[in-house]
Formats: sequence, C-alpha cells, structure tokens
Amino acid sequence: LTIGDGLVAQIPALVISTAAGVIVTRVSTDQDVGEQMVNQLFSNPSVMLLSAAVLGLLGLVPGMPNLVFLLFTAGLLGLAWWIRGREQKAPAEPKPVKMAENNTVVEATWNDVQLEDSLGMEVGYRLIPMVDFQQDGELLGRIRSIRKKFAQEMGFLPPVVHIRDNMDLQPARYRILMKGVEIGSGDAYPGRWLAINPGTAAGTLPGEATVDPAFGLNAIWIESALKEQAQIQGYTVVEASTAVATHLNHLISQHAAELFGRQEAQQLLDRVAQEMPKLTEDLVPGVVT
Repeated sequence: LTIGDGLVAQIPALVISTAAGVIVTRVSTDQDVGEQMVNQLFSNPSVMLLSAAVLGLLGLVPGMPNLVFLLFTAGLLGLAWWIRGREQKAPAEPKPVKMAENNTVVEATWNDVQLEDSLGMEVGYRLIPMVDFQQDGELLGRIRSIRKKFAQEMGFLPPVVHIRDNMDLQPARYRILMKGVEIGSGDAYPGRWLAINPGTAAGTLPGEATVDPAFGLNAIWIESALKEQAQIQGYTVVEASTAVATHLNHLISQHAAELFGRQEAQQLLDRVAQEMPKLTEDLVPGVVT
C-alpha cells in the first residue's frame, strides 16, 4: 500500500511538470500560448470525437458516474459536429505558392554576354534543307569553296560563316551579317532556278520576277522544266544555292578590308613564321626585357 500510494502521489507531479514544460517551451510564432492551446484543442473535430469516445466508454463502466460521463460525451459530440460544419461552410483558403528552394538571383557574368560572329547567315525555315548535309544541302560546300578561293585571292583566310535558322524571317528569306550588322539579304527558292537576264536575253519567261541579289540584274525564279528554254533564250540559269553563294562571295569581297582585323593579322604572321621565321622576327621583334 505504501508503494502504491507513493506512485499515485507522483503521477500528478509528473503531469504538472510536463504541462509546465509545454507551456514555457519557446515557440517561433507571435501567437500567445493560451490562444495556441485553444486552437489546437478545439479546431480539430477529430480531437473532440476521440475524447467523446473515451468518456463514453468510461460512462458505460459499472460503478462510475454514468450520467456525468454521458453528458460530457454528448457535449463533445455536439462540439465536434459544430466544428465540422463550420469548416465545411468556411471558404477554401488559397493554397500557398511553393517558393523555389533556391530563390536567390544569380549574379550576371561575362558568360551572359553573347558575342557576335564575324560572319553569319540567317535563313528562313524553307531554306534549312539548303544548309543541311542530311538533306543533301549544297550551300555549306559552296561556302567552303568561297573561303578557299577568297584566301587564294586576298592572301588571308576569312572568318567561318556561322549559319543559323531564324523563325522571324520570311520562309524563303535569308540575310548575311557581319559582326551582327546586316550587309545583305535576299530570297531563295529551293527546287527552282534563278534565270538572270544579262541584258541580251530574248523574250520573257513565266515565273516570279525578282532582282539578282549579287549584281542587281533583272531575274526570274522559274521551275525546273523551263531551265533549257531559259538557256536557249539567253538567260544565265543558276540554282538557289548557287545564287546565295554568289551573293555571299560578292559581299565578303566588298568588305574584305573590314574582315582583316588583328586576329587575322596574327594568324597571317604565324603562318609566315613557319616558312620565314627570321623575316617575321625582324618585322615583329620580341618584347625587350
């Protein structure tokens, strides 16, 4: 009996100590403890239902104050029913937007700066087959020949022509850029031929009238079936990729001085130094230390 009495005396002390610890525990919100306890106890109908079930079981035990427990059970059931009805009537709160885990703004770097190509070409989507080897495009091969011929005639290698598609252009439109600035543009129609009138052609041909983009001569885009007839009448007939390549060759020849910069000069000196190192050393002496 003494041991049992001691255990019974310690249980209230344990409950009080636990309750005191819960009350004085620091929380991260500005809401007071009393309001938090009320919200946690009476905001969830499941808590009321569980408490009502426990009190109902105690009210059915013989020898217990059944009426008191059953009254408390009825009160808790009514409170749970009221809380659940209030939750159903309350408007649904908008779901909080999940913020990105890393919402820091990335600092701008020099990698964000897009460098312009020395020479570039943009094409509409109908001209993509002309620059695609997988679709038997011939323009890339013609551009390589143009660069080789230019190097033989001018004495330095022009920059590589970077070609990309541009959906903002008309489907059959292309434009040629130098350091991001347009220096020429035109239209080309794959599968058709450009009949150029050198000034001595006789008669006209059915087709779309245009102007030769390279030299400004009158021309007509014709179907393949009219190629021989156009040649008989004195027209110079070229395919679409040849017309674009001729236009490019004409433009880079006109802007050769602008294409020869410090980088090209250094590459030319490196090439000459391989054959005549002494001459290069006399022309460009090393830094005096």
